[in-house]
Amino acid sequence: ELKVRAVALVSGTTHPENEAFDGPAARALMRAGVLCNDFEPGHEGGDPLERALMDLAQDARFDWEDLRRAHERRALIPFSSDYKYMANLSPGLITLKGAPEKLLELCTHQRRDEAQENLDLEYWHERLEQLTEEGLRVLAVAERTVSREQARIDQNGDLQGLTLLGLVGFADPPRPEVADALTACQSAGIRVKMITGDHASTGLAIARELNMIDDEARALSGHEIDRMDEMELKTRALEIDVFARTTPEHKLRLVEALQANNHVVAMTGDGANDAPALKRADIGVAMGIKGTEASRQAAEMVLADDNFVTIVGGVEEGRGVYDNIRKAVLFLLPTNAAQSLVIVLAVLAGMSLPITPVQILWVNMAIAITLALALAFEPLEKDVMQRRPRPVNQPLLSSFIVTRVIWVGAVLTAGTFILYDWVLTTVGDEDLARTMAVNILVAGQLTYLFNCRRWQQPSLALDSLFANGWAWLAASLLVIMQLLFTYLPAAQMVFSTTALPARYWLIVGAFGLIVFVLVELEKLLTRALHLEWASPGGT
Repeated sequence: ELKVRAVALVSGTTHPENEAFDGPAARALMRAGVLCNDFEPGHEGGDPLERALMDLAQDARFDWEDLRRAHERRALIPFSSDYKYMANLSPGLITLKGAPEKLLELCTHQRRDEAQENLDLEYWHERLEQLTEEGLRVLAVAERTVSREQARIDQNGDLQGLTLLGLVGFADPPRPEVADALTACQSAGIRVKMITGDHASTGLAIARELNMIDDEARALSGHEIDRMDEMELKTRALEIDVFARTTPEHKLRLVEALQANNHVVAMTGDGANDAPALKRADIGVAMGIKGTEASRQAAEMVLADDNFVTIVGGVEEGRGVYDNIRKAVLFLLPTNAAQSLVIVLAVLAGMSLPITPVQILWVNMAIAITLALALAFEPLEKDVMQRRPRPVNQPLLSSFIVTRVIWVGAVLTAGTFILYDWVLTTVGDEDLARTMAVNILVAGQLTYLFNCRRWQQPSLALDSLFANGWAWLAASLLVIMQLLFTYLPAAQMVFSTTALPARYWLIVGAFGLIVFVLVELEKLLTRALHLEWASPGGT
């Protein structure tokens, strides 16, 4: 939401919010701002800059409706990023607004009260520098008197020898939450670059306010980009974080330059001309409120609130979703591997099965409707936005996951075999031994679930232990199901199980605890050695 903060006239700089803004030169500027303007008060949307100009005129009690009726529009040159101005023709008058550098090239005179005088370029460049260093977006306003019969605008002939009316500075402060969002990006290894159509000093002032750059940083302007070949731009695109007076074509070249440096690029845009850059970027982000249909169609992501913070929230949520997918894989593969190995190894060894096929089906079903679902509800880990981005070619099954699958699967398999054999040897009851084996396997999977809730952080930390109530609900449901599986007569008949003595449950619990401790020791070791291969990474 833009607001006019300062207006520079020949007579000096005025701040309309705190000072009276009137006089012949001021009224001429407001007249041009009303005529060279497509916004109609009372309507939603529109260009924020044009809305702010109309607000300025209305606050000064300027009768814009009568003015537009008396100066009916005959021709219009709409704003374009190519020539950086908008021109309007009404009977006897051409009015313009646009980039100060461009209009200063077209002007030869300046307005002082009712009179015209030769343009003082040095004065206007000083005013422009003053306004942009305050972080204001600056617009120049000019006019030229023509014949009342003229019905069209000739860009080559009519837009010469203009009279500069003044410079208008608009406050476009970043939203308060953006600074924190940029800090989050920096900690997450995401580099943010500002590409703006504003003056370089304006862009630099805003970037410094957001702590994006230091005091020594400089901006790269659109005309400088035009003079660079692809190799030079590839280098400069990495060094510079603020690009000013840019066009949609510059956006596209910058996307390609960053991608040439093997960066994953997300590009924001709202205009139809931004569509090529949005399409070329790895992730195009369009504005849902003020964006054009062309930009929304070209983008992969559309912001419903047009807020930069939402992009950062999307990155955070995306990292959380990817984290939970990998945690689910980390949980399911070792447990499923153990279930398979128990059967396969027993068959290969020619021994009786420690767990029957129907009992394996029970384990699969019980785990699938309880533990396997719990990780989907796991909240974000507190360090998710402090991680470096993961390599784009990193496979889902990293070397760390494969190693974990092998050794945890081996522990679960070995524990099942050892305790099955121990019960069978000491008691001689095969049903009891198999019931013990099933509960051993389930207990190991149950405690391993809590290991997987945190990638490398300790699982017993209070901030994570009770963060996911669904995990505890799933664990409780699984315990109840296992008790029914073990003691319910109907279940005993279907699954060939038998009641376990109380002392056997102590062994079951001890085995689950051993699995939990072993995985936590592995985490402790990888944290102590700072092993990169075990890092979860970001996106």
